[in-house]
Amino acid sequence: MSLMVAAVVAMTLAVPVSASATPSYCGITWGSLTKSAPWALATELVDIRSGQHDCYDRLVVDFRGNTQGYHVTYVDQVYEDGSGRLVPLRGGAKLEVVVGGPAYDQNGNLTYTPANRAELVNVSGYQAFRQVAWAGSFEGTTTVGLGVRSRLPFRVLTLPNRIVVDVAHFW
Repeated sequence: MSLMVAAVVAMTLAVPVSASATPSYCGITWGSLTKSAPWALATELVDIRSGQHDCYDRLVVDFRGNTQGYHVTYVDQVYEDGSGRLVPLRGGAKLEVVVGGPAYDQNGNLTYTPANRAELVNVSGYQAFRQVAWAGSFEGTTTVGLGVRSRLPFRVLTLPNRIVVDVAHFW
């Protein structure tokens, strides 16, 4: 190999790959900016559950019927609806999950009552989630605080009778 060819090969190998050319984790391209959808006719919240997947952790908010409205964003702190009290959350980042649907029916009867407001679901051993806490249900919306390991990419899906928040394990 000539000296000139060796120099070109060496320069080519030394050029860093741009961030845009770097493959994303598990093909995830969600980002960490606010996601929202307009409120629609909402039904009552009936359950909150979670699950682990290979590339992300999942929070599921179940409703009695279809609902679509949500606003999910990273915040410095999560506060209770109505009272404004701080909702302590473990983790390096906090997601405020607001869904269009109350945890009570049209007569004021509760449709979801958390057994432990500070630990709605057990997320010990999860890669991204650190805590899921109740922040209240007020004036037709419900807020949940989601403590996350760090500010990670997330997405929000509306499926029949549920709103889903997936948080990637890594960038």
